[in-house]
Amino acid sequence: MRALEGLEPERVFYYFEELCKIPHGSGNLDGISSYLERFAKEKGLFNIRDKSNNIIIVKEASKGYEDVQPIMLQGHMDMVAVKEDDCDIHLETDALRLKVDGDYVYADGTSLGGDDGIAVAYMLAVLEDDSILHPRIEAVITTDEEIGMEGASAIDLSMLKARRMLNIDSEEEGILLTSCAGGVRLDTHIPIVREMKEGTYVRIEVGGLQGGHSGTEINKERGNAIKIMGAALYQISESIAIQLASIAGGEKDNAIPRSAEALIYVPMDCEQDFYGELSKIEADLKNEYASKEEKLFIKAQKQNMTDVSVMSEESTQNVLSFLMLFPNGVVAMSADIEGLVETSLNIGVLSSDDNSLTASCAIRSSIEAAKLRVRRQVEVLAKVFGGYANASGDYPGWQFNPASKLRAQMAEIYKKMFGNDVKVEALHAGLECGIMIAKLQGLDCVSFGPNIYDIHTTKERLSISSTERMWRYLLEILKQK
Repeated sequence: MRALEGLEPERVFYYFEELCKIPHGSGNLDGISSYLERFAKEKGLFNIRDKSNNIIIVKEASKGYEDVQPIMLQGHMDMVAVKEDDCDIHLETDALRLKVDGDYVYADGTSLGGDDGIAVAYMLAVLEDDSILHPRIEAVITTDEEIGMEGASAIDLSMLKARRMLNIDSEEEGILLTSCAGGVRLDTHIPIVREMKEGTYVRIEVGGLQGGHSGTEINKERGNAIKIMGAALYQISESIAIQLASIAGGEKDNAIPRSAEALIYVPMDCEQDFYGELSKIEADLKNEYASKEEKLFIKAQKQNMTDVSVMSEESTQNVLSFLMLFPNGVVAMSADIEGLVETSLNIGVLSSDDNSLTASCAIRSSIEAAKLRVRRQVEVLAKVFGGYANASGDYPGWQFNPASKLRAQMAEIYKKMFGNDVKVEALHAGLECGIMIAKLQGLDCVSFGPNIYDIHTTKERLSISSTERMWRYLLEILKQK
């Protein structure tokens, strides 16, 4: 018995379940790329698999559609693979455990990967069905979108004929996305000096936070576990000479971190003062985040350890000061589009080793100069503490096209099908459209998709009814002449 058996559209959910059987977190895509390649070969469709594991599949036009402009269907095969702390699934090797609850599909204990597995499932269902009317379809399925759009940056599109593109990577039905922010990942490295220290050690955990997508949910001001941990330890360090042994948090630079932990040395004669101060900090934080993070907690547990390598007092202060000063969250709101975040950054991953602290952040902006300015700000901050920064995954934004014929056609179709006007919006998150436009001159893009909630988190869920409606919408777009 298949977990999604009986759901409609049947073939869409069939392929979605097949994809969920294959581990496909960013950077772990050989298996799913091979699956897509086999699919194309079994169906007798022209296909290309490149060195980055990107897949292009071409299906020629239906009879009577030979003279209709070709259309590109585009999405990415990777997902943000995160799980609950007590989940026993190995995301690098195991299938997801799909469940159905009313109108929703979710994965037990992990993220679902509806972003962007549903796009791939839509494409496979279209490509296999010869009864669907359509022009020449060029399905472009990219890799590592979630870690900097690396597949889209590497792919060669020179053989494609389409100058219309449906990006199926939106998560809200009834909205057509027609522009988005550009972004860059920045990894900062701060040097540390260590020494051996014998004494009392305490492990601190910050958790219970919601997390979320660092683009679409950054304006909700959810708690960032790394920033909370840094601020709490800095406050304690003002009165108690603690020293860090280790500190870590987060999983992805583009996901708001839900948890963080640190191992610290506490002077033996300050132990009671330490617990008292930490309790006060937790109470203050719960009050501050009362309406945003109801499950926020800070836990401390004494460790049975001796003679541990810790950061020197100076390195500890450098690290905590660096975390205190690291910018995070919304930097600027758009003056042109009400409610749209213009510029932001998210410190998403933190780790420490013998010699350095590494903090990774995702910077986004719809204005290239603003993105560069925030990047420089973080680079300067790293230099102040004797460190440096490396940039990767830099991708352009997608500028609004007021003359888009595809957008006008899709708005008209939506009105006829559902009786409501579709909303046309911009997004403060990265989509691959800007990169594709740079590769194919004159490419007309629109992004849409079914309702998916809490993407990039273990609460992610996909609406079944919305998936069915957007499937019918996709088919209606394809059949237009």
